[in-house]
Amino acid sequence: MEQSNKGTYLIAGAIILAGLLIGFGVYFGNSDIKTETDPSDISNNQEIKLNPITKDDHILGNPNADVIVVEFSDTECPFCKTFHQTMNKIIENYGKNGRVAWVYRHFPLTSLHTKAVEEANATECAYELGGNEGFWSYINKVYEITPSNDGLDLEKLPEIAVELGFDKVKFEECQKNQKFIKKIMLNYDDAIASGGNGTPHNILLTKNNDMFQVDGALPYEMMRSVIDIVLKSVDEKQDFETTNNAIKLIIGR
Repeated sequence: MEQSNKGTYLIAGAIILAGLLIGFGVYFGNSDIKTETDPSDISNNQEIKLNPITKDDHILGNPNADVIVVEFSDTECPFCKTFHQTMNKIIENYGKNGRVAWVYRHFPLTSLHTKAVEEANATECAYELGGNEGFWSYINKVYEITPSNDGLDLEKLPEIAVELGFDKVKFEECQKNQKFIKKIMLNYDDAIASGGNGTPHNILLTKNNDMFQVDGALPYEMMRSVIDIVLKSVDEKQDFETTNNAIKLIIGR
């Protein structure tokens, strides 16, 4: 899991971005890298402060699902790239029956990944031009082709847009306008407020309004086990502590 230092992050000044964005006043601090299989932190439900899911969110699956995985992610984080595949598989197996949905929010760690904000803005431009389906198609492609750790050629961003059928002129104009930087910053703040100190940062929200923080790029089988435990808690109306302790056993904490 790639980490961010909560005590030192700043949103001020300006950073120079390659490609079509000229620059903007956003700094996001972070520190060292943990392995993708490190067990997650699990916080008490009362400690998690998460902005509510709205129509402005990017949701894959049933908005009224029993469990919604809210992921805060960075497109240049290698662990996020791995976990993106895991979550697509989770939705493939649990989304069809409406039990699990996935919300993607931005958490760019630009001290590690200077291209992350520009890429996040590009995904939002895809959303503007192609709606929810356009967003997911675009971000899936970004994660598919990026080598991670700032390895993606930013010239690929408009090429992906054209490949998916978006208007290139409108897409590039959206990029130049940096229209969604404020939204990305708000996502970042939400990640920090909800306990995020690295990527991927995940909150599992149930229809009973329980929230479980399960961070890191958990392998598919482990994530599936966590999902099964949380779904069981919904079906059997288990108390928070019982479910929380069961998750700790699964991930080794």
